[in-house]
Amino acid sequence: MNIIEVLEPWLADAISIRHAIHKQPELGFEENNTQALVVAELEKYGVDEICTDFAKTGVVGVIHGSLGDGKSIGLRADMDALPIHEANTFAHRSCHDGKMHACGHDGHTTMLLLAARYLAQSRNFAGKAVLIFQPAEEGRGGAETMIADGVLERFPIDECYALHNMPGIPEGHFAFKTGPIMASSDRLFVTVDGKSGHAGLPHTTQDPLLVATHIYQGIQGMVSRSYDPFDPLVVSVTQLHCGETTNAIADQAHMSGTFRTLSQQTRDSLVERLEQLVVHSAKAHGMQAEFKLGPISHPPTVNTENETQRAITAAAQTVGAEHVNPSCEAMLTSEDFAFFLNKVPGCYGFIGNGTEEQGCSVGLHNKAYDFNDRLLPIGAAYFINLIEQQ
Repeated sequence: MNIIEVLEPWLADAISIRHAIHKQPELGFEENNTQALVVAELEKYGVDEICTDFAKTGVVGVIHGSLGDGKSIGLRADMDALPIHEANTFAHRSCHDGKMHACGHDGHTTMLLLAARYLAQSRNFAGKAVLIFQPAEEGRGGAETMIADGVLERFPIDECYALHNMPGIPEGHFAFKTGPIMASSDRLFVTVDGKSGHAGLPHTTQDPLLVATHIYQGIQGMVSRSYDPFDPLVVSVTQLHCGETTNAIADQAHMSGTFRTLSQQTRDSLVERLEQLVVHSAKAHGMQAEFKLGPISHPPTVNTENETQRAITAAAQTVGAEHVNPSCEAMLTSEDFAFFLNKVPGCYGFIGNGTEEQGCSVGLHNKAYDFNDRLLPIGAAYFINLIEQQ
């Protein structure tokens, strides 16, 4: 009997857990109910060690194999929801206005719980399975906080793996890539200080909006003329605010946006050049400007070669090699699992949530999105194969 067949009798329980999490979405570092549910399930399964000492609402569970010494393998699932008002009308829709699981973290958590149930019962592996239920993936620094709180010192791991559902990939198919698979992510903030005055007397003012527009144009030119077009880089200025009325020049302009790249070297170079552009554009017009980064910056998510091959093998054992893409295209979205991969070799991969032809046309972070429950045993079996194949 294969692993998915063993999991099948537990599928109704797993769906019930997933729907319960979906109905009670919680934002980053506020996942108190989700934490309690995860702890209760792990206790029920007989997991050897359960710890809640990291990142306010994180959970770590440890399961010892019965086959002697071996590696400690980390498996991570994210738990947080998004500040989006859900448009769905099904029975398990969000009970909290303005919050929903629009990225499938409810499904990721449930897949790892289902894997935990199997591993705690079978223990057909060497070493340890270290299950990391992480809060605050959605831009609030959950992985970085868990690491800063000492999770990798308390629970050392030799390798780490994570999985994310992806609409557009056929249901239950897998996709991986050695090297960078997701981009860095930074938020940029620019403040230009000028001198306010009457719009009919611009020569008596210092117009910060003029400088802001030069900075905006300079950013576009910098990307297209200073960086290799084969080295992906996106800078998007998404906000520009200046003034309160039509007949007055303001004394400040504010710009903000985001930039993403697959190369840490390119990212560091861009930060330096953006600061130069902002400061000197203002000076050229007799003004001052400040460039700042947001409080959370994600490095690129970079998969290591050996661990990516292990992930590909585990996925092929789960669904067959013909349903595994071993070299998918990288994406310029970001993922804070990158902080774990900066410390420990590992692999981040995708599991298909379904295509439009399969009735799964809604993308991530959409108010009408829902996780595909048919993935639960498939994702859990993949995690189990990672642990049992070592």
